[in-house]
Amino acid sequence: MILPAVTGVAIVLVVLWEAFETVILPRRVRRRFRLAVLVYRSTWVPWRALAHRFGNAKNRETFLSFYGPLSILILFAVWAAAIIFGFALLYSSGAAQDSTHPTFETCLYLSGTTMFTLGLGDVIPHTWPERFLVVCESGIGFGFLALVLSYLPVIYQAFSRREVNIVLLDARAGSPPTACELLRRHAGMRGAEALEKLLYNWEHSSADILESHVSYPSVCYFRSQHTNESWLASLTAILDTCSFLLAFVEGTVSRQARLTFAMCRHTVVDLAQLFNEPPSAHQSDRLPAGELARLRAAVTKAGFQIRDDEASHKKLADLRALYEPFVQALSRFLYMEVPPWILANEITDNWKTSAWGRISGLTGPDLEGPDDHTD
Repeated sequence: MILPAVTGVAIVLVVLWEAFETVILPRRVRRRFRLAVLVYRSTWVPWRALAHRFGNAKNRETFLSFYGPLSILILFAVWAAAIIFGFALLYSSGAAQDSTHPTFETCLYLSGTTMFTLGLGDVIPHTWPERFLVVCESGIGFGFLALVLSYLPVIYQAFSRREVNIVLLDARAGSPPTACELLRRHAGMRGAEALEKLLYNWEHSSADILESHVSYPSVCYFRSQHTNESWLASLTAILDTCSFLLAFVEGTVSRQARLTFAMCRHTVVDLAQLFNEPPSAHQSDRLPAGELARLRAAVTKAGFQIRDDEASHKKLADLRALYEPFVQALSRFLYMEVPPWILANEITDNWKTSAWGRISGLTGPDLEGPDDHTD
């Protein structure tokens, strides 16, 4: 039968090409139909809907954290099942020419044992084409195992690099990280130098996130260790900080703030395009006038000299329009909260807590030396 043979060849070739694009090809794939995208879309949407039913934030975040690793296993299982089914169609395509040919169920069993190289020998091929297919499928089985073993370390290395930079923000920008805390904790005599170095590091960190997450989109679904931290929240806090500096503060940090803003904005825009999530046109204002006044007062109290004119306010609004719609789109799709510009109430940093209690009376800036807040 020609139709089963053609269908089987098509299924096998599609899966092999999908595996090549997903694991080996280090760039974004723009093809409309992809099996990997179909698998993630069909599993993430119901998973996210189930997570929405959790009332407790920690339980919800724990449930969401399972999806990233499980999605990779599900994708591998779908690929393996598709290859087995495709070869089963090829084995069964000779049934019309041979009345003693095994049933499709037997061919499916033969394909499965060959794919996983079991070699039981209870079902064996009789013709040269069938023997050739068995050799090909067993080779693909070995290659598939190698693919799995090589893919997982790459994923977890990208995840670990990302999380190191996120954890480092804990004492520098609070938990969750906010622009207000980041600026407040980098005020004083050596604050500008430390802030410039931090923004320089995040310029490179956001470039690494862009490269790794576009090449391996499954890393985007991996959650951070703490419920109040995420790669999206960290990028948003850095973008907020750069926007405020560029709009209201003049100094040596401005050049690095522009470079970091450009790189972080590039990252969130490209990742929104990767998931085909258009920028959100109508969202609640993250920084209303009252909150902006609180932010300006807190930053001024910390020791920053800031401008207060119409041009500065307009520039901040223009900069926010460049990235906030994309951040909101990613937040909605990935179910990750976007941090505020300034916290409504003081929150204890993650480094100050443990299962046995928390340190009280010590904030981030108090870790610095006695002269770090003097000008």
